[in-house]
Amino acid sequence: MFDKLEAVEQRFMEIESRLADPEIAERPADFRKLSQEHAGLQELVSEYRNYKKLRSEMAQNRELLEGSDSEMADLAREEIKEQEVALESAKKQLQFLLLPRDPNDGKNILLEVRAGAGGEEAALFVAELFRLYQRFCERQGWKVSVLSSNPTGIGGFREIIAEIVGSNVYRRLKWEGGVHRVQRVPATEAQGRIHTSTVTVAVLPEAEEVDVTINPVDLRIDVFRSGGAGGQSVNTTDSAVRITHMPSGLVVSCQDERSQHKNKDKAMKILRSRLLEAETERAAKSHSDARRSMVGTGDRSERIRTYNFPQGRLTEHRIGLTLYQLSEVMEGKIDEIIDGLQAHYQMEELKAQGMGN
Repeated sequence: MFDKLEAVEQRFMEIESRLADPEIAERPADFRKLSQEHAGLQELVSEYRNYKKLRSEMAQNRELLEGSDSEMADLAREEIKEQEVALESAKKQLQFLLLPRDPNDGKNILLEVRAGAGGEEAALFVAELFRLYQRFCERQGWKVSVLSSNPTGIGGFREIIAEIVGSNVYRRLKWEGGVHRVQRVPATEAQGRIHTSTVTVAVLPEAEEVDVTINPVDLRIDVFRSGGAGGQSVNTTDSAVRITHMPSGLVVSCQDERSQHKNKDKAMKILRSRLLEAETERAAKSHSDARRSMVGTGDRSERIRTYNFPQGRLTEHRIGLTLYQLSEVMEGKIDEIIDGLQAHYQMEELKAQGMGN
């Protein structure tokens, strides 16, 4: 492991030297590629340097144990105990950081939230769950842009699709995909009975044009008049766009913008990401299985997470985490959940690599 870490640090210093070369700055494509590689190695190299610093300090303390000053030896002995714990923690972190990186981790995403079982109550929870993600993204400094939505007219959405742009968005949110179950008394329930509804979430790494080749002759593009709840929000021109990718049968519609051109651009962005996902599924069956388990059927019995409003409880079923902080969670405070999921799957990967306990 440490031979590999030494090689990584050498590569990191080589990249730093090349980035300081004025000639590289004149080649934007090369500069961007090197900058991305530098950013990808920075956390690992920083942790390795911290590990080496701890190891050096502990070696110095061990020398003090052999000296004639008993008071200094006692202090060194206490410091060594702390340093041994810190070294073990740093070593474990280095193992995590050396795991093969998901090539999509640094990508922006398309977040798709759809109503599953539960009718209007499910549609209302789509709006609330999407708001949760908006609040989380605000605190990360990420930008959220709605690409497509299908409102119900009473404040809910049958589906909403958004682009999220920022640093390591996919890395942080990729575990959010799956069936989210909500248990609560709907506002329309006269008898006070608790209803169970479901919402499905899909997290797709955003595809750039270079990732997916789309032949224009394979597309059927239809334009139509946007629908709506009535009033000023209804378009009087054919600005809505529906794109059908005939080889795959994928259909994407966008009508949120008043401009046909903008709706087409958004629809193409969604189509590219879905086609990239489909290609990835064909190339890797394990990813396909993960995708199917992510979306499922939306049936009430399938869930990764349950939001129980009467008890103020959230349960993350994959890692057995229960929080009685549902109001805070609904304001986007989901860091503890995301961190727990990330640690869980990292440990599973360590075990698969033969490094876990």
